[in-house]
Amino acid sequence: MDPGLAIQKFLEYVVSALVAHPEEVSVERKDRAGGPFFRISLHPDDASRVIGRGGKTIQAIQSLVQASAEKHGIHVEIEVRREPRE
Repeated sequence: MDPGLAIQKFLEYVVSALVAHPEEVSVERKDRAGGPFFRISLHPDDASRVIGRGGKTIQAIQSLVQASAEKHGIHVEIEVRREPRE
């Protein structure tokens, strides 16, 4: 399996398990020269669950993703975006 796709699936799984509105979680992947970039979009009420107190939860997720990416020789960037309610 492509490492970028595996990381995307991992992010979808972990983030969906943390939030109250898993149906609104999306992980968008953009391939760049330096490696894949992932944008996690969430319901606005779920952002604090994913970011965590002092950013500790998202830092832990990023650490796991970076460890996996390093095994495959790629660099990964992650961004969390809150979707406005309609």
